[in-house]
Amino acid sequence: MNERKTVRQATGPPRESTRPPCGRRFAEELLSGYLDGALTQGDEQRVRLHLEDCAECRARVEEMSKLREVIMTTRFQTPADDQWDETPRGAASHLTRSAGWLLVAAWLACMTCFVLWEVATGPQGWFEKSLVFGGLLGLALLFVSVLLDRLRVMPGDRYRGVQK
Repeated sequence: MNERKTVRQATGPPRESTRPPCGRRFAEELLSGYLDGALTQGDEQRVRLHLEDCAECRARVEEMSKLREVIMTTRFQTPADDQWDETPRGAASHLTRSAGWLLVAAWLACMTCFVLWEVATGPQGWFEKSLVFGGLLGLALLFVSVLLDRLRVMPGDRYRGVQK
């Protein structure tokens, strides 16, 4: 009934082929798209015509359809927040993490100011200075544009209330 061919891989033991016995490989590759309604009209018509002739592929589509229905109706139990919470659990852990981030942010701000001061007051020519400040200005403008876009879409964001 179900003819399966044994395929020899270059490395490893033989395995069974998942290709349908009808030899119509395109139908196997497009069955999922057919079920989802995501195919172009031409591909959908080719798969539909193939399914009329191939009982094996029809059975495969029916099996995939049942599996999809089971998956879509399965409910996921959300674990309690304390089971996957990534925040520090203890006061010492929370304090050291907060202090660490504060020190890193302060160090980064100081280093950035120092480098900018050195470039501005150093012996570099106008070309080197314009490269540094132009690049930083361009980066700042990109960040501002992203911030403005995020602020504009925030009221209608579908994922705004989604938590872990």
